[in-house]
Amino acid sequence: MFLAIDVGNTQTTLGLFREDGSLARGWRMSTDASDTADMLHARLLSFFAKDGLALDDASEAGVASVVPALERAWERCLTAHLGKAPLVVRAREGYGMEVAMPDPRQVGADRIANAIAARRTYGSPVIVVDFGTATNIDVVDQRGRYRGGAISPGLMLSANALFSRAARLASVPIEAPARTLGDSTESALQSGLVVGAAAQAEGLVARIRAELGAPDATVVGTGGLAGTVAQATDLFDAVDPDLTLRGIREIWLWEQACRGERDRVPGGA
Repeated sequence: MFLAIDVGNTQTTLGLFREDGSLARGWRMSTDASDTADMLHARLLSFFAKDGLALDDASEAGVASVVPALERAWERCLTAHLGKAPLVVRAREGYGMEVAMPDPRQVGADRIANAIAARRTYGSPVIVVDFGTATNIDVVDQRGRYRGGAISPGLMLSANALFSRAARLASVPIEAPARTLGDSTESALQSGLVVGAAAQAEGLVARIRAELGAPDATVVGTGGLAGTVAQATDLFDAVDPDLTLRGIREIWLWEQACRGERDRVPGGA
């Protein structure tokens, strides 16, 4: 099976895929930039053991990381387990998708994984709104090219900043309120945070669709809070929490196909 690992700034998501592409198991853990390869290995062991699996059930792996120190730690961890280097996603490679930007190196690994999985699943043009530590919007145009997008502070980042600076505001559950017009401090905060995140996504997507000349571009929500925000908007054609993990697997499949093609060509490199 293939193990996909998406290392975000706040949380790390792991998914174990069967050969047919279905997700067998999924796990989530907090991201700690001080974790060593040995510590990550111990965490992997505990996840697999909890679900009655052995680490040997994962014969291939890929990592998309926005934390450079952990990218190296995961690479060492997985190389020690697999006996070979895992796939490490780097957006500048494109993986069969043209990155139509002046400097493709600026694109995060998770963003190219989102774009590739979205194009594969939903076609082009497609817009992905990923609600993580940052809210990332990733755009694939009518020609199937990655065009960039937008980055803004994530919902939880905004909430934590508000709670830390406003002493009279207590932490509230992050959930969609029944109405936008809040009639209590709690519902007003939920409106500002959740409905505000939805309204921001609606506004950005509307402008992106207009600039693309694609008013009917498919919109996909992903990330840990996509389901919550989706309750406050009808923007999304689909909410797909496993999109990034599937993108990592799609990139690995593309790499495998390219390697096989090179092996079939005499003198291929």
